[in-house]
Amino acid sequence: MFASMTGKCGMLKIEERDFACTSIAFSHSPGGRSGFTVPLNDPDDASHIVTFSGENSKREQDNLYELSIDRMLVKSKDRPKVDGLPLPSVEPAAGVCKQVGNFAQQKVSSVACIATVENGKKYEFQFESDGSPIKVRLIRVADSAVEEQRTKVLAVHMEQLKCRQLAAVQGILPRDRTAFILQCMEE
Repeated sequence: MFASMTGKCGMLKIEERDFACTSIAFSHSPGGRSGFTVPLNDPDDASHIVTFSGENSKREQDNLYELSIDRMLVKSKDRPKVDGLPLPSVEPAAGVCKQVGNFAQQKVSSVACIATVENGKKYEFQFESDGSPIKVRLIRVADSAVEEQRTKVLAVHMEQLKCRQLAAVQGILPRDRTAFILQCMEE
């Protein structure tokens, strides 16, 4: 699942340096890892993005979601790139994110996160929604067995079309076409 929200950061600090933000995203992977991703409005680095990431979450109330943070992912212009995008550095961390609101109702009013990495560097932010509905997308991972079956069916279909075209080029009569196509496909 991927959900994006618009609004503003009342506070966004990384090691006592203040930043601004106007949107955040929440993601939950099939493996169980979740994260709040914050693109920073950093005048020195257009690719500066932080993600508060964890695997343990709880929802004791319909309106409150808590995610225990065990790592921070940090992308910046100085990171190595793959396909033109920076790879994140992964830093072990301890912290928590709290979200007020509900994805199912597409209403999240706020998100607050705080985390400290092993070297003592502190990340924290408070986000307030602008009231716009959040955008929720479900992303499915393709099942390789299903994809393999589709590929085989498509290959057979393409072969059948080639044999039909060959029958038309050779002027095979409609009454003899099925037998011709079957023999062509066996070859």
